[in-house]
Amino acid sequence: MSSKDCKNDRYLTTNQGSPICDDNNSLTVGKNGPVLIQDNQLIEKLAHFDRERIPERVVHAKGAGAHGKFKCYKSMEKYTKAKFLCKEGKETPVFVRFSTVIGGRGSADTVRDPRGFAVKFYTEEGNYDIVGNDLPVFFIRDAIKFPDVIHALKPSPDTNIQDPERYWDFFSNTPEATNMLTWLFSDRGTIKSYRKIEGFGVNTYIWKNRYGERVYIKYHWKPMAGIETITREEAIRLAGTDPDIAVRDLYDTLDCGKVVEYELCVQIMELDEACNQYFNPLDDTKIWPEEEFPLIKVGKMTLTHNPKNFFAEVEQAAFCPANVVPGIELSADKMLQGRGFSYLDTQRYRIGINFIQLPINKPRVKVDNNMQDGSMNYYPNKGKVNYYPSSIEKNPKKEAICDKDDFMYVEGEIVRKVIDKEENFRQAGERYRSFTKKEQDNLIHNIVMDLCGVSEKIQRKMIEYFTIADKEFGSRVKKGLGI
Repeated sequence: MSSKDCKNDRYLTTNQGSPICDDNNSLTVGKNGPVLIQDNQLIEKLAHFDRERIPERVVHAKGAGAHGKFKCYKSMEKYTKAKFLCKEGKETPVFVRFSTVIGGRGSADTVRDPRGFAVKFYTEEGNYDIVGNDLPVFFIRDAIKFPDVIHALKPSPDTNIQDPERYWDFFSNTPEATNMLTWLFSDRGTIKSYRKIEGFGVNTYIWKNRYGERVYIKYHWKPMAGIETITREEAIRLAGTDPDIAVRDLYDTLDCGKVVEYELCVQIMELDEACNQYFNPLDDTKIWPEEEFPLIKVGKMTLTHNPKNFFAEVEQAAFCPANVVPGIELSADKMLQGRGFSYLDTQRYRIGINFIQLPINKPRVKVDNNMQDGSMNYYPNKGKVNYYPSSIEKNPKKEAICDKDDFMYVEGEIVRKVIDKEENFRQAGERYRSFTKKEQDNLIHNIVMDLCGVSEKIQRKMIEYFTIADKEFGSRVKKGLGI
């Protein structure tokens, strides 16, 4: 082969053919600042990704849902002015959707995968969604890489078969995923009941009180029935004998008159504490140490009854972390900011521009704006004024009063750069050392069984990451692979 044949002259470009100089970092105000909507590269990539499947969800395709209520234990008004959290004993209707992430609608419930844990609160100030997973961290920290991680985990475009070579190749080039892999390939990655999983907001959010004081927060859902996992071998067996076990378990439990309960807890961090941590608190590949930021109980969610129609309520349910209410804001978490666009954009494509008018998604409060028409519009505007401002409308709409502290000040150079304090391996090592001997054995076994058919080059890169996290961790994986 000549040197000419070996020459690599392929470069990443946008769909318009413009060269891409950085496909790993969103455009932000400073390294740790918020993402800018002017990042056309990010918007194009996410928008194209959101439209890849018809009509199935690209991710979280298979799910189960339930209705219930959330009851606030005590007022959290010290930290947030969100009304549904500011009165002891206040009850708010909720709808919850649990799901697998990577598999399609016909996939088994027990396969190794994160599980979606999405909660919609129908509050008096509009809908509020906590959209997360059953594991507290994620594979990547910037939404510009979200299409890539899902592409790697989905079936190969040439064979339509999931290929470990592909996703381990991606992970071997994405060291930030090491912590998530330690969670995913433990027994926490295989479950058979949605009643017995934890839920996490994963991203970092902001609560703001009526004085304009802000804090960072992390959400945790704790199952009252406890946590239950299954081994890799049982997961494989159930995938063949009872692939819908988690969906069936939730439905049957509620159908026989029992309830399913979770406590909502939060971790709270003052904004000025963020710079004192060894990690970046806005990095969703990290957890916050509970000994430093203890869990605070906020309330209890009780699921009481099943949907009357699966398609109308579970399939058409639309969640988005950008659905917030006064007193709750998105932080500059790069993954969260991208999700704020992508989730709503996906629903507009999947179930139409007026998806919010569907009963399962419709707020329990009056919606009044000048958006109009579009497919399946059930609540058209009345009268001749469909713009703002207007002086001819008899009862004109008014803008709500904004507090002077509704907006945060940001300033900085516009860049595409990795966040400060990447620290890709420390928590993975801490997680490994926190396991019992049996849990460590299962983790190593699960990783080795998945990595064993992958090329040695990729195996060695993953061994390097696991070794940096913990010397014994890497050594055991290496030994298991026979390298």
